[in-house]
Amino acid sequence: MTNDFPKSILATASALRKREFSCEELTRYYLDAIGEKDGDIHAYLEVYAEALEQARAADKRISAGMSNSPLVGIPIAVKDNILIEGRRATAGSKILENYTAAYDATAIKKLKSSGAVFLGKTNMDEFAMGSSTENSAFGPTKNPHDHSRVPGGSSGGSAAAVAAGLALAALGSDTGGSIRQPASFCGIVGLKPSYGTVSRSGLIAMASSLDQIGSLSSCVADARLLFEAIRGKDPLDSTTVEVKSQPSSRAQVEGKSKVKSQTVVVGVPKEYFGKGLDPGVANVIQQAIKSCEAAGAVVKEISLPHSDYALATYYIVMPAEVSANLARFDGIRYGHHSAQAGKLLAVYEKSRAEGFGPEPKRRIMLGTFALSHGYYDAYYLKAQKVRRLIRDDFAKAFSEVDVIVGPTAPTPAFRFGEKTQDPLQMYLADIYTVAVNLAGLPAISIKAGWVERDGHNLPVGLQIIGRWFEEDALLDFAEKVEVALAFKTLSTKS
Repeated sequence: MTNDFPKSILATASALRKREFSCEELTRYYLDAIGEKDGDIHAYLEVYAEALEQARAADKRISAGMSNSPLVGIPIAVKDNILIEGRRATAGSKILENYTAAYDATAIKKLKSSGAVFLGKTNMDEFAMGSSTENSAFGPTKNPHDHSRVPGGSSGGSAAAVAAGLALAALGSDTGGSIRQPASFCGIVGLKPSYGTVSRSGLIAMASSLDQIGSLSSCVADARLLFEAIRGKDPLDSTTVEVKSQPSSRAQVEGKSKVKSQTVVVGVPKEYFGKGLDPGVANVIQQAIKSCEAAGAVVKEISLPHSDYALATYYIVMPAEVSANLARFDGIRYGHHSAQAGKLLAVYEKSRAEGFGPEPKRRIMLGTFALSHGYYDAYYLKAQKVRRLIRDDFAKAFSEVDVIVGPTAPTPAFRFGEKTQDPLQMYLADIYTVAVNLAGLPAISIKAGWVERDGHNLPVGLQIIGRWFEEDALLDFAEKVEVALAFKTLSTKS
């Protein structure tokens, strides 16, 4: 199948307005590509034939001169824990296999008003619990760069769809790295916004103080477009805030009113380059840091002294919230119901035992234990105190630097089954990402380079962390680094 269509949202939007092709032709191409390729990759759980109707409506909107949004007619995919009214929303779990959403998530409402076309729902780790998409109740998704390897998780389906050319962009959710880590493994861009900038209404909750909807795309400019479309305060989510563009806090401290006129200071945490980091990944990231300097930045070593405790803290706070959020799936109101159960307690027990997979069960048990009488203070309360110390580390660092960079993941994509027998090894895949969620910061992963494994070139992601609610500055810098990395690649090839 020949693809003559642009690879980015911006270029596609421009071509649509010039009538180089129609929204219907574009959407039909992606539906055909999914039909041809997705049998091998399994990025999608459900594909919408009705996307062609949405595309025709977008064509009419463009013809009538009502295409004020660059997302009109743009085909995107949606992670299957984000509700679309009238469509199935399984969250990758048997317990919700037949659940149909009764309303649109706020992010979906905003994309619908922007004229986006929804291609379908993408595969994911069950209830977003995992780092490989191997925990999906409906089978794993494969990495487009090497089908013997995982695409990352839990937004592995969304990442694989974009990387394989089966969608121009996709929505995902990020609780501890579930957008950024698969973006790294699949060689695309993954943006996790500040907590509170994008509504969680209509996102099936995993851990409410950590979850955030974000995007997966081919470039930073597209990540910006999607973020601008879905951001904003929402009366249906009391944790959302309205953020106006402001100068950075460091500029305010130094009395500078124009952020763009100051040199960007990049912090590199010394704790991010210890044992456990793959040597090939470390080399790619060190070279990417040099590209930051090529983009005009000043690089400075910093310390995040409590970063070693981030993973342990996350795996107490997150399961505790999982235990509370997943209590609603009891076989009574919606979702899987055990027909063999008799008394009410048996309905609860059998419905949950049959509906939940091993990883949700593991995290529910861990969370219930951490919240139980006699252990709450020893585990959950102490974890929340360490969470505050982690946040304070970032606050101190951001008084000296504008952004923080490092590896997104400690390794490239690993093989299927490599970590499934040892949950602790699987959890270590999120070692560089969980602290961002604990602190509520924005972060983005962009492709930094490649490492060779078993005859395949596998992508490596560079994580760039910004200040709270300063996504504009974060995206500005990420675009500069993206250009510098692309220029370096071209120079190397020539």
